[in-house]
Amino acid sequence: MTRKDAAKKSAVKKTAAKKSLAAKTAGKYVYFFGKKTDGNGSMKPLLGGKGANLAEMCRIGLPVPPGFTITTEVCTYYYAHNRTYPSALRPQMQAGIAALEKQTGKKFGDLKNPLLVSVRSGARDSMPGMMDTILNLGLNDQTVEALARKTGNPRFAWDCYRRFVQMYGDVVLGVQKRPGEDHEPFETVIETLKHERYHQDIEDTKLTVDDLKELVVRIKALVKERAGKGFPASPWDQLMGAVGAVFGSWMNDRAIVYRRKYNIPTEWGTAVNVQAMVYGNTGEHSGSGVAFTRNPANGVKEFYGEFLINAQGEDVVAGVRTPEPVAELKKQMPKAYQELERIRQTLERHFKDVQDFEFTIEDGVVYMLQTRNGKRTAMAALKFSIDMYKEKLIDWKTAVMRNPADQFEQLLAPVFDAAEVAKAPVIATGLPAGPGAASGHIYLNADRAVAAASKGEPVLLVRVETSPEDLRGMIAAEGILTARGGVSSHAALVARQMGKVCVCGAAAVEVDYQARTVAAGGRTFKEGDFMSIDGTAGKVYAGRVKTAPSEIVAGLINGDEGAKKTEKFKNFQQLMKWCSDASRMGVRSNADTPEQAENAVAFGAVGIGLTRTEHMFFEGDRIDAMREMILAETLEARTAALAKLLPYQRDDFAGIFRALKGHPATIRFLDPPLHEFLPHAPEQQTDLARKLGVTVEAIQSRVHQLHEFNPMLGFRGCRLGIGYPEISAMQARAVFEAAAIVQKEGIKVHPEIMIPLVAFKKEFDLQVEVVHQAARDVQAERKVKLNYMVGTMIEIPRGALTADEIAQSAEFFSFGTNDLTQTALGMSRDDSGSFLPKYAELEIVKNNPFATIDQSGVGQLVEVAVSKGRRTRPDLKLGICGEHGGDPPSIQFFERVGLDYVSCSPYRVPVARLAAAQAALSVKVGD
Repeated sequence: MTRKDAAKKSAVKKTAAKKSLAAKTAGKYVYFFGKKTDGNGSMKPLLGGKGANLAEMCRIGLPVPPGFTITTEVCTYYYAHNRTYPSALRPQMQAGIAALEKQTGKKFGDLKNPLLVSVRSGARDSMPGMMDTILNLGLNDQTVEALARKTGNPRFAWDCYRRFVQMYGDVVLGVQKRPGEDHEPFETVIETLKHERYHQDIEDTKLTVDDLKELVVRIKALVKERAGKGFPASPWDQLMGAVGAVFGSWMNDRAIVYRRKYNIPTEWGTAVNVQAMVYGNTGEHSGSGVAFTRNPANGVKEFYGEFLINAQGEDVVAGVRTPEPVAELKKQMPKAYQELERIRQTLERHFKDVQDFEFTIEDGVVYMLQTRNGKRTAMAALKFSIDMYKEKLIDWKTAVMRNPADQFEQLLAPVFDAAEVAKAPVIATGLPAGPGAASGHIYLNADRAVAAASKGEPVLLVRVETSPEDLRGMIAAEGILTARGGVSSHAALVARQMGKVCVCGAAAVEVDYQARTVAAGGRTFKEGDFMSIDGTAGKVYAGRVKTAPSEIVAGLINGDEGAKKTEKFKNFQQLMKWCSDASRMGVRSNADTPEQAENAVAFGAVGIGLTRTEHMFFEGDRIDAMREMILAETLEARTAALAKLLPYQRDDFAGIFRALKGHPATIRFLDPPLHEFLPHAPEQQTDLARKLGVTVEAIQSRVHQLHEFNPMLGFRGCRLGIGYPEISAMQARAVFEAAAIVQKEGIKVHPEIMIPLVAFKKEFDLQVEVVHQAARDVQAERKVKLNYMVGTMIEIPRGALTADEIAQSAEFFSFGTNDLTQTALGMSRDDSGSFLPKYAELEIVKNNPFATIDQSGVGQLVEVAVSKGRRTRPDLKLGICGEHGGDPPSIQFFERVGLDYVSCSPYRVPVARLAAAQAALSVKVGD
């Protein structure tokens, strides 16, 4: 081959490689919906929730304005390539706009019949209010006049233009509240003009064409002053700027905070939806609204929502005007209402879940702008699931999955005490947007609310209306109160999802941000004063109102017969029965007293997963006997002090065994270091010296002897029992004597003795022999046969890594994931608060590892221990008793690795039961 031929061949290869690369990079980034629809409802990862559902609504024949979706892949590319786009995107967007022009008969940027579009975000999981929207895009000083001529409605055209420059200035050009400002700058401009020209706050719909033209001028001037640049006139420049702003909003502060709270991965990205505008602001036969196919606050099967006449959709959710209930449409626009009712029924039949949808009515014609599964309170979710099962829309397994486990605790939250609330003065009423009862110190600013909550204050966030910038304050608050806005406003939507108590649109509440006061009911409250809100009834009370248990707690724990007859209680019991049917793992409870054990059993626990015996030593005079034992200098003196403690422990164990009614109890032997039981303050040491008849110097000397530089890794757990086997012997005898007593009463007893902090098999072997000897002695003395087990707590990495050795002797493992997390990460649970928030912000950790198990690190240790332990002992019983035992995402992990049970605090048992059932329905062991 000649050099020339070789060069030719090389060039061909390079061209082919370039074409191949171009083919790979020139993917499909734009999906149409309308007469021609590319996507469907199953494509949420690619099209986002909004885009997928718009496509699905087109496919089932609902009236949807045409548009196109830019995929989440573009968002991923945008951040991976320094905020730039794939080269194929612009031509595909141009084809999308051309398709819209063809379907609508309008032209983008045309001076006769201009096409205007909306640009909206659309993440895979709905994130209401967290990202950005722009309406009426395509208007400029020329096209606004064309729109006015074409529609014969100059006021409508200039209203659209005012809205557009305001939204674009905020979202794309970044003109927002400055630090210390409580009012939105654009709202300040509007209010200033109203007062100049009308000397009062008039509704936006009363503004004239001249008013709107002047507002456009003033808003543009504000944008130029704050953004340092003029307003773009080219529709294509506007569109590319808007698309960039929506992708940019994926990484704004409020979206990051929201994703962190709801564990939404950053890498998912958002889609962008570009849709032909339909107008709810053309006059009295037009409007916009947000509706739910059922009530998302209490679950009642009713057409629920609200609308505004002569308004665009953002007016409804922004809370600037308080809308009317959707039922009023029946009187004002009966044909439109009838069409919405048809759409409501169609949506539920098709999606088989409660839908939250946005609609616009343009000159009497209904259009659908989006639908999604409605955010709901735990109370509503429970009722939805049971009702839809009864209506044969879903099966019982789907009903179980429909209850968000991370919200389920709301059902146990207190309500206002009926007697107390009858005496409390009602100072305002509003719309019941988030059920429950909340009392707290009022704060009018999100930052101050967060600061107060961080000091442990219960907080009520009070605002004229909330905006997405208030998210941190809403998370920190016990409840939210707004003076404006309806049941689909930003405050209501976010409160429902978070399970926050919320009252919206309490018009009698006057908020003065400058003076930091709230006036209502003829009284003035300063920031920091107490107020109370009832989000179920929509009432606002002065001061603090006492609370009472919810119907579920009253029925299960207090035996209240009236509570047991309520629909909520019956629905809860039905769901819990389904959970029992679905679950593979059992749910136990951490309980240290007979009362806690009774509560746990009432909530459906199938045993105790952790009894902390050290907690028993702090009651009454027991601590003195414990301290006497610690101060003893001889075995005889220690044994004498332990003999005083034995009856206390025996009685406590007997009470727990009776409360459990035959369920097993895992009892952990003494775990904390001894110095924790001794007084450290001089006056307390003097008092103890007097009580025990010893010198203060002897106590101080013992405190000094027991001092450790790192007590968490010091003389504690099984090390105490090995150093002082008489302590373990006393505890074992107390357990077995209690078991013998209760067993003779005809109650089955299954004690499981747990040796803590085992790292070496020999440690366990030494302790297990002490336990077996105590069992032999008690069985001989009491002439009984006891059924018991001895196991260990896996809470040290070495214990997990040598689980095969330890399982030769241990009959069960219980994972103490609190300490296992500390020892695996080298991170103190008590001190991590100083840096973990920064770690979460930088995504070093995706969740707090002390709340949700670190699956790739600590989780590996659990998996190793499970695998090695069961290889040695196939019938090894496995459980978890750390804080993670009540955390739904962690419970999914424990199901996958094959644990037999999880254990959590008594009031978390219903949450854990639901999460265990959902895990069994969605995860396979070993996946």
